[in-house]
Amino acid sequence: MENILTAFAAALAIGIPALATAWAQSRIGSAGAGSLSEKPELSGTVIILVAIPETMVILGFVVAVMILFGG
Repeated sequence: MENILTAFAAALAIGIPALATAWAQSRIGSAGAGSLSEKPELSGTVIILVAIPETMVILGFVVAVMILFGG
C-alpha cells in the first residue's frame, strides 16, 4: 500500500503543475501572438514569458524523483 501512495504522490507532483502550466501557456501564447502581430520586436520577451511556466513542470519532476528515490 505504501508503494501505491508513493507512486500516486509522485504522479500528483507532476500532473498538477503540468495542468497549471498548460493553462498558463494557453493564456500567454494567445496574448503573445496578439502582441507580436502589433510589435514584432517583442519576440524575445514573449519567448521568455512562454518558457517561465515550464519551470513548474521541471520542479514537479524533481519533486517526483525525490519522492520516488529519496527515501
